[in-house]
Amino acid sequence: MSSPTGPAPGSPDFDAASPSPGAAPGLPVRMPRARQSGRHRRPEPLAAPEGAPALVLAVPGTPTSASRSLAEEVSSIARSELPGLDARIGYVDGGDDEFPSLEAVLTRAAAEQKAREDVDGRPDPGPAAVVVPLLAGPDSALLRRIRQAMMNSGSGAELTDVLGPHPLLAEALHVRLSEAGLARADRARLFTVATAADGIILATVGGDEAVQAAGITGMLLSARLAVPVLAAALDEEGAISRTAEQLRGSGSQALALAPYLIGPEIADGLVGAAAAEAGCASAEALGAYGAVGRLVLSNYAASVGITLPTQAQGVPVR
Repeated sequence: MSSPTGPAPGSPDFDAASPSPGAAPGLPVRMPRARQSGRHRRPEPLAAPEGAPALVLAVPGTPTSASRSLAEEVSSIARSELPGLDARIGYVDGGDDEFPSLEAVLTRAAAEQKAREDVDGRPDPGPAAVVVPLLAGPDSALLRRIRQAMMNSGSGAELTDVLGPHPLLAEALHVRLSEAGLARADRARLFTVATAADGIILATVGGDEAVQAAGITGMLLSARLAVPVLAAALDEEGAISRTAEQLRGSGSQALALAPYLIGPEIADGLVGAAAAEAGCASAEALGAYGAVGRLVLSNYAASVGITLPTQAQGVPVR
């Protein structure tokens, strides 16, 4: 028998949607929705932790409006994947308000961290910033300059690896080649492109170490396109031409130059001159391709200890 005030919760006659004794007739009582569980549970929104160090993108090369636009777009991609991220840009060869030097950006980040510590009354154990080089491959001379700027700033900042080698950079190279009409846009389709290259020169800068690292991504690109891919240094005289001769000697006739470069790290016209010398067509540099921004964020997150969703890490989801 029910109590005068209605069935008790948990009893067979209890209905969560039925009106309570004090409720207006016909108005159901809203109950909190149960938290969804299991594999289809909606993921919690990810955001940068409070007090997380700044992500400082170290941009190489002579600062220009084009390199600033590229760096801003890469930073925007990273922020879109991790809301609340404090992303800043420092130029290795900068030195004014328009193009602040890497050292100046890090010095300011350290000063802001110190100010927060004074307000909170306790030291912040983490670094003031994490520096991510905007480089596809290693360049020892440039990385030394980045480390020197970090040391001069006194910021205690941490330096991540460069962005490659990585499968997503092979994907980006494939996209740039297809945009230039030098490769099929989709491996799954069986149509051909009349101007598709049958041999690829992967052009990089940074000496032997950079060429070796580019060769790893080159193997991934070769597997995607089913054509030979060889890496060569743009900053070594005659290296591109020698690599072109090697490819032609092995049977390739229609060659293409694919810059394994983000863009700011090379002088204008260098890629075009190398392609002309080798007698082949050229694709554009990687630029602000989406995977570049995701790899920048992935390197930062690995340094800070943030676990990103699979998409934000740049890992394809099957």
